[in-house]
Order: sequence, then structure tokens, then C-alpha cells
Amino acid sequence: MRILVTGVRGQLGHDVAEELKTRGHETIGVDIEEMDITDEAAVWQTVRQVRPDAVIHCAAWTAVDAAEEEANAEKIMRINRDGTAYLAAACRKIACRMMYISTDYVFDGTGETPWEPDCRAYAPLNLYGKSKLAGEEAVSSLLEKFFIVRIAWVFGKNGNNFIKTMLRLAETHDSLRVVNDQIGTPTYTRDLSRLLADMIETEKYGYYHATNEGGYISWADFAAEIFRQAGKATKVIPVTTAEYGLSKAARPYNSRLDKSKLSSAGFRLLPDWRDALHRYLQELKNG
Repeated sequence: MRILVTGVRGQLGHDVAEELKTRGHETIGVDIEEMDITDEAAVWQTVRQVRPDAVIHCAAWTAVDAAEEEANAEKIMRINRDGTAYLAAACRKIACRMMYISTDYVFDGTGETPWEPDCRAYAPLNLYGKSKLAGEEAVSSLLEKFFIVRIAWVFGKNGNNFIKTMLRLAETHDSLRVVNDQIGTPTYTRDLSRLLADMIETEKYGYYHATNEGGYISWADFAAEIFRQAGKATKVIPVTTAEYGLSKAARPYNSRLDKSKLSSAGFRLLPDWRDALHRYLQELKNG
């Protein structure tokens, strides 16, 4: 297949492109330098020239707190809503399938029941969630051949993430306060990329949720396991979101995602997050 990957220099886009290449797919990776997704003409020109069989749309504004700043409000909607709509419209013109990477932030994060992929009780708490939901709506309204895959707590080699932050802070702190009332499951981009490649090779379209396996944990639990595996003596002090404060954007307490639809569709689930963390730490060590 000929596959166009957006956001190829990001955490996920990089690994998706590498996975596709190992499978022998003709992979064309673009980032803002090659295709500014907020430029409708540029999007159409790129898609028309590449004429992909499928597009995996990883490019997005993901700085959740920065999105709440008034100066950035219009920009995040241009990227996550309008850019996605331009790409979906281009896919429609050439009749190619599209995969859109979304987030648990489209829900309000209440309760303790895992969110099901076909749940339509959307109620994003912040502008990032609203912009990603707008992107979902653009894809589903313009296309029939689409995958919308919601993920959470992502970590990969490229870019910043929670693990890198914890390891950096551990160098200068004997203890760290980490929230214990936001619950979810981490997602390793290498494992996710394998799943996304599996999915794009099929026509099992629809909404899906994807994270690593291993159960639901808090950020404090995650931090403690990071330090344990990394051999750090830093102590984790669990605190509530209210006690922690600082964040400009409201965060969901319940980021539990139901992934049973992956199994019912015949897709192989991701490995345990603890195993993923071990492999990721090795990846960081090896450079």
C-alpha cells in the first residue's frame, strides 16, 4: 500500500512510518515543513500528488495547558479541527481510507466505568478535547472509510512525555508529588504503531480505543514503576488533583478506555504496560 503519514517527526508519527516501512509499504511521511495542514490548498496539493491508498493522521496540537491560553485558542482549532477536515476532504476526493488519532479527552472523565469506543456521550473538559472532537466529527461526516482511534497517556522516543519528565526530575528531587486520582493506562508508540499498521491493512472501519494492557493505574502508580525499573530512589508522594493544582486545563479523572472492540475485530492487543516501559527505558538507554 501507498500510505501518507502526517506528523512524521512526532512521537507517534515517527514510529508509525518506521513500522509501515518494515512491512514493505510505500510510506510518505510529512510534517509541517512539507505540508502545513492548516493550509487547505497545500493539503490538497500533497494528497493529489501522493495519491495514497490510506492516510494515517498523527499531526496535532497536543500541548493541553498551552491550548487554554487565549492567544492559542484559534490556532489549536485550525490545526486539530480545520486541518483534519481539509485532510478528510482530500481523502474523499481520491476515495482513500483515513485513520485519525484521537484521545480520551473527548469524554468528560467522570465515573469509573471504561469508556466504550462507540459511546457518543461527548463532553470534553478543555479546548484540546473540544478540538480533537471537532476533528473526529469532520472525519466521520466526510468519510465512510475511516478509523478513529482514541489513545491515552502516550510515550515514545521522539518529543516529551511523562516518563522523560519523571526521569529528569528524579535527578534533582528526592521525592515528587504525583496525582493519584486520574486513572488510565499508558500507551507505548512502538506497540501502538504495530496495531495501527495492522488496522490500516484491513477494512474494519470504525471507532476504536487502544492503550497497552495491564490494567488501570494512576499517574502516581506509573511514576513509582518508572523509578523502580529505572533504579531511582525518588519517592512518590500521591496527591489529589486538587492538592497538586498548577494545571491550566481541566484533566479527566477517568481515562479508562474499553479495548474489547479490538479483540472482537480480530486485532492483537498491545503488551502489558510494564513490559512496554521496560523496553522503552532500554530504548532511551541505547539512544
